[in-house]
Amino acid sequence: MAETESTISDPPKPDETPKEETPSTTTTTDSLSFNIWPPTNRTRDAVVRRLVETLTTDTLLSKRYGSVSTVEAEESARLIEQEAFSAAQTDHESRFGSGSNSVEDGIEILQVYSKEVSRRMLEFAKSRAEKAVRAPAPVEAASE
Repeated sequence: MAETESTISDPPKPDETPKEETPSTTTTTDSLSFNIWPPTNRTRDAVVRRLVETLTTDTLLSKRYGSVSTVEAEESARLIEQEAFSAAQTDHESRFGSGSNSVEDGIEILQVYSKEVSRRMLEFAKSRAEKAVRAPAPVEAASE
């Protein structure tokens, strides 16, 4: 190795500022932390996109209960996700208070969130199908 190259073990020179370590370069597990709960906005947006896709495309759900227009699916998906998030957050606070951020607890609450999303999506599809069955078919004007 050339003398001008530095190695990982070389300390920074006095005129250089040390670079911040990232979790991938940290060797101790104490400094490595990430939270499972709450999900990021990016994750929540991905859940909404997936709900819209499930409600508007040819899926088992849409075959059984009917597909939904994109506009209605987007509005409903956002509401479903928000309600599921609120329910999971309430569950998290009632179980653990505001002090618990362990990975295991986060996984439990993420499962609650996932089940709430699924349950609410199914309820939405069923209620929409029931309304369609109850609504009378449009009467066509008789041609004379």
